[in-house]
Amino acid sequence: MKFDIQPTLENETVKLVPLAKDDFELLFNVASDPLIWEQHPNKNRYQREVFKNFFEGALESKGAFIIYEQTTNKVVGSSRYYDYDPITNSIFVGYTFIAREFWGTQVNAAIKKLMFDYAFEHVEKVLLHIGATNFRSQKAIEKMGAKKVDEQEVAYYGEPNRLNFVYQVTNDEWYKRATATQ
Repeated sequence: MKFDIQPTLENETVKLVPLAKDDFELLFNVASDPLIWEQHPNKNRYQREVFKNFFEGALESKGAFIIYEQTTNKVVGSSRYYDYDPITNSIFVGYTFIAREFWGTQVNAAIKKLMFDYAFEHVEKVLLHIGATNFRSQKAIEKMGAKKVDEQEVAYYGEPNRLNFVYQVTNDEWYKRATATQ
């Protein structure tokens, strides 16, 4: 079975739609909030020109999504799949940002559940790069069972290298955790 890293995915909370060139303004309206980026390694991504570079990288990745809340159709933010490796049977999930109005809700967990469930139909490991100072994201992904397995300097598309932690969730761990919470 072919692994399409940019399908449309949805559940009762969110809908992930493949990112398109026309989505720039919708997504920039969310990304233009400086507080979204305050713990991120690239803190100036709220600026139009910096975000334009980020958006271009998202489009070129061919794995990025614009995310909508199901009940209101509001733009929540974005996430993507990247660096699929059939040899290690893994893929990265990341570049996720969501509007502050959705922080502390079930939206991030709903996004990750959709993305992880779909990825685990095709791979054994999901990996995430999270900035070394992005404590909010580290805590959120640890709550979902991810474990820190490495530290790497990561060069974001057209941006300087930044220290990131690598988190991992395996297929077995993900489904054991899911069945334990049911």
